[in-house]
Amino acid sequence: MTMPTAPALGWTTVATADGPFTVLYDDADTVHAAGWTESAEYLAGLIAPALRGGQLSRRPAGPVADAVTAYYDGDFAAPSGVAVRQIAGPFIAAAWSALRLVPAGYPVTYDQLAERAGRPAAVRGAAQCCVRNAAALFVPCHRVTRASGGLGGFRYGLDLKRNLLAREEPPPDLED
Repeated sequence: MTMPTAPALGWTTVATADGPFTVLYDDADTVHAAGWTESAEYLAGLIAPALRGGQLSRRPAGPVADAVTAYYDGDFAAPSGVAVRQIAGPFIAAAWSALRLVPAGYPVTYDQLAERAGRPAAVRGAAQCCVRNAAALFVPCHRVTRASGGLGGFRYGLDLKRNLLAREEPPPDLED
């Protein structure tokens, strides 16, 4: 079996309302890792070993950074238009794909994510999908909550998860 070739990765950091957001991406503007940190090295450590490239290089903002800015300007679907490259087993990969289809403002539970990924009984696997996700915001693991109504976990803290969910909440219906 041939392992995927690890491309050279660039990175850029975008100032957001929630603090610095750094994205690692390849020459095709495919995201490999992203999160609320200034440390490209930290994010590189989240990437599957088979996809880790050599030296990271800072790059000027481009389409990937534009998607982050658009998200913070209210276009919550912008990150879903950017390609993401992560590797995992079939269920985790299916869960990541399902998670990219969860619309802003309509979080799902871990149970629902497992069902959408094709294995309704794999609730713990759905949680692992979130834990192993290196591409925060582009694979919106913050949109998964507990069936009890609790937030569950989030690599960047529950306060940030709460802020993201509140930002994405649809406006209340206005009555005449």
